Amino acid sequence: MEKGTLVEFRVQGDRRLGVVDRPDGKTRWFVVDERGQSHSLAPRQLTYTVNGQTYKPADIPSFLSQVQPYLDPSSLEVAWEILVEDGETVTPSQMANLLFSESEPQHSYAAHCLLSDDKMYFKQKGDVYEPRSAAQVAERKHQIEVEAQKAKGQQEFLARVEQALQGESVEWQKPDRQRLEALEKYATFVADIVRMGINADALVRNYPPPAPVLETMNMLGRSATPQAALQLLIDLGWWSPHENLFLRRSSIPVQFPSKVLEVAQQHLDFPPADLDTNRLDLTHLKVYTIDDESTTEIDDGLSCEILADGRQRLWVHIADPTRWLMPEDDLDLEARKRGSTVYLPTGMIPMFPEVLATGPMSLVQGKICCALSFGVVLDDTGAVEDYTIHPSLIKPTYRLTYEDVDEMLELGVQAEPEIEAIANLAQKRKTWRYNQGAISINMPEAMIKVKDDDISIDILEDSPSRQLVAEMMILAGEVAARYGQTHNIPLPFRGQPQPELPPEEELLQLPAGFVRFCALRRCMPKSEMSITPVRHAGLGLDTYTQATSPIRRYSDLLTHFQLKAHLRGEDLPFSAEQLKEVMMTVTTTTQELTMVERQTNRYYALEYLRRNPEEIWEVTVLMWLREDSNLALILLEDLGLQLPMVFRRSVSLGEQVLVKVSIADPQKDIIQFQEIIYQEAIS
Repeated sequence: MEKGTLVEFRVQGDRRLGVVDRPDGKTRWFVVDERGQSHSLAPRQLTYTVNGQTYKPADIPSFLSQVQPYLDPSSLEVAWEILVEDGETVTPSQMANLLFSESEPQHSYAAHCLLSDDKMYFKQKGDVYEPRSAAQVAERKHQIEVEAQKAKGQQEFLARVEQALQGESVEWQKPDRQRLEALEKYATFVADIVRMGINADALVRNYPPPAPVLETMNMLGRSATPQAALQLLIDLGWWSPHENLFLRRSSIPVQFPSKVLEVAQQHLDFPPADLDTNRLDLTHLKVYTIDDESTTEIDDGLSCEILADGRQRLWVHIADPTRWLMPEDDLDLEARKRGSTVYLPTGMIPMFPEVLATGPMSLVQGKICCALSFGVVLDDTGAVEDYTIHPSLIKPTYRLTYEDVDEMLELGVQAEPEIEAIANLAQKRKTWRYNQGAISINMPEAMIKVKDDDISIDILEDSPSRQLVAEMMILAGEVAARYGQTHNIPLPFRGQPQPELPPEEELLQLPAGFVRFCALRRCMPKSEMSITPVRHAGLGLDTYTQATSPIRRYSDLLTHFQLKAHLRGEDLPFSAEQLKEVMMTVTTTTQELTMVERQTNRYYALEYLRRNPEEIWEVTVLMWLREDSNLALILLEDLGLQLPMVFRRSVSLGEQVLVKVSIADPQKDIIQFQEIIYQEAIS
């Protein structure tokens, strides 16, 4: 190669021209670029040689200025249309003649630049270029169009993101939603692992983000970690700062399918025929429904009837949702999939569409309602002496709150003697159960509510009214189970094995009250379900099933299906094996619901404590979690919360201490307390 030859080479992918200066060894050449920089290049690094004359480095800018006017990529399309039919190959010089009718060095180099940069019409084969087929060009044009549309979509998405980050209202498009939903899945999928404290880098290595997530986060200049995805969704207003990841990660459906809503509305507009044509008319009875003020699904009512012989008959009226559905229909299958109404601090997710659940399925004050009524006569000890079960018609007289009933019992309201009579029978019933071995564990329970971002925590008091209602529900459950047992009906019976309690002297060594109750609770085995009767040790009953919340619990609905079919003299809708299979599915679902409820309550409990860092709480040391590490379970008595705490000194079970929150992070499930000595507390 002669000195002064103008050659093209690449530096980090960039096209550059240089002039051959001198050999460098046997095969390499020193080439000087327009900046005067010398490069040692092997022949394979040279991408083009400008033939016809010699140059100096100072000539390069002038040469490039002569080339520039010819660098129009659109001109290649005309040449391609001429060459494609015969598939002729061309050299840069030949292309220059075709395009410019000249093949001077600057024309040939311009043709080389066009051909080597072209990705659509020609492909290089050695020193020549071959036209692509018409099909290949069409495909490449399509790809370019798709990429252009994608780039445009990305720019529009970025503009909407910027709007959202500035707090402006944004109308997200379908592709945006797909991006954001991919982020949702990633942030939700690894939420538990984040809460376990795994390092973010390790997390990304083990759970790499899907391509759409990686693309979106890179586009927005954010790290592709689940925490960053979560924060982005919050920043965009797509998620609330307290998005319920437990609920999102679960299989719990939040919305009803449109088909189910349509069926519910049809039933509301055109009620189906009532299969129970011989309902017992109990509309003459005074019926009390007793619930929390916020309850909208009213599924039980109570009456007390004086019989001709002077005895009292208790009536427990239970809402009859099976009046509105059939086994295996759309409403039933949707309720089965849900398993139960979900109660969260932020609100409830009903098992049935609300138009039915809070309307015709509920026991609404002043309206004639369908019910399944359990009439029970107790003997002097509180045992069931006689009972009857009927599909019925009732007319709820009063809708009372627990507070209303507590006040009525305290004042002894003469106008409502039935309330006092029911309370006395409930007390007699409770005494009887404890004589049968029932176990009482009375621990405070927190009721957490969130409204407009305000969190309130109240203790669910074990008041006389709540005890009254609980006893009546247990009584109806025993009667339903006894009927099933007597008539050999498969039901979702509930039981609890006999616990192995600590010896009396060991229990007496523990402080009375919460510490002792906590020790008892640890000994209680899990409740179990069976299609045959089994003893429930905790309730002190030989047979028991739940039948009093069929609007809110699917297992109770199963009990109603079975009992009502038998009362009508029809075949049972579920055989023993079918019932067992359904129960297994529902049990798995309800376990998931319980976990979501528990996790959500804990989240908001920690958030409440985080918001009150200066509050001093009186706590009781309940039990040791790891005594060697001074890790104990404490009870915040004012809130009914049980949480872990590490003590820096020796403490005793039952000891009451004052504490403040030192760290509370609900997203990471972290809570730490510090003990406050008395002098600090009063200063």
